[in-house]
Amino acid sequence: MTGLTDEEVSTFDAGGFNISAVRLDVADPSGITALAARFERLDILVNCAGIISRDEREYSPEEFQKVVDVNLNGTMRMCAACRPLLAVTRGCIVNIASMLSFFGSGTVPAYSASKGGVAQLTKSLAIGWSQHGIRVNAVAPGWIETAFTESLRQNPTRNRQLMERTPMGRWGTPADVAGAVAFLCSNQAAFITGVVLPVDGGYSIA
Repeated sequence: MTGLTDEEVSTFDAGGFNISAVRLDVADPSGITALAARFERLDILVNCAGIISRDEREYSPEEFQKVVDVNLNGTMRMCAACRPLLAVTRGCIVNIASMLSFFGSGTVPAYSASKGGVAQLTKSLAIGWSQHGIRVNAVAPGWIETAFTESLRQNPTRNRQLMERTPMGRWGTPADVAGAVAFLCSNQAAFITGVVLPVDGGYSIA
């Protein structure tokens, strides 16, 4: 796994599994090239690096470009760098999209645009790279209990509004998202490609 900072890498809890952690900035093409060169074999790539700027800061062209560069361009950089390895193993890619891949946001336009782009990129790569035996899918999380959403969860009014619209009536957990990713990476999903799977407790259909 990768983290942006030394702190993220040093505090990573592998949960008893044999997982190593290294630093990576997906906005740095040379860093991505160096990471891909470390592998002799690669079966699965999960692109989950992402940023968001709240309080309408994404209306600034500079901030808009920064968010899109990480969320969308960073995803493509990783996919392109790992494609040769994945073609050998006939592996798979899972991108992290968002429920905002399906509808817009008046406060985070860059995040919404980038995640909409991730959804279309996923479908395009699924078509283009099927000839190499590479499956490409995405999950689209809804309201998940992460550091990104802490301020919303701590706001009683906003929290109530979100939960009232969510048919399952609760916040999702990282494990909910991980389960969907694991399925899409498994042999049980061997005939699934180009899917953007909502993991949102029904929010997007309410």
